[in-house]
Amino acid sequence: MAIKRRIDEAAGRTALREWVDATAAGEKLPRAQLATAVRFALEELASRAEGNSVEVRVPPFGVTQCIAGPRHTRGTPPNVVELPADLWLALVTGRTYWQEALASGHLHASGLRADLAAHLPLIEYP
Repeated sequence: MAIKRRIDEAAGRTALREWVDATAAGEKLPRAQLATAVRFALEELASRAEGNSVEVRVPPFGVTQCIAGPRHTRGTPPNVVELPADLWLALVTGRTYWQEALASGHLHASGLRADLAAHLPLIEYP
């Protein structure tokens, strides 16, 4: 079943590209654009890796469930990935890789299914 997108795909791709450009220039993206980029990337992951066994959290901007497997409905999910927005977008765009992010200490992944390495990057920019 396809996920219901809330972020327009063109707007999401534009925000993600703006994040790449701003990061390359050593600048910060405005909060609204950052939120759009994060939410678009979360929706993209959920559409490519449909399921409900892993919860990916990027506070304060968004959360999604993905990866096929047992569905979790109450309490703290057994498979959780939580990380800051800039690290999430770096993973999504191929600016950093899963093992590097884990080693940084800023990515927290718990549970047997919480390794997203096979699903990232989502969109690579030259």
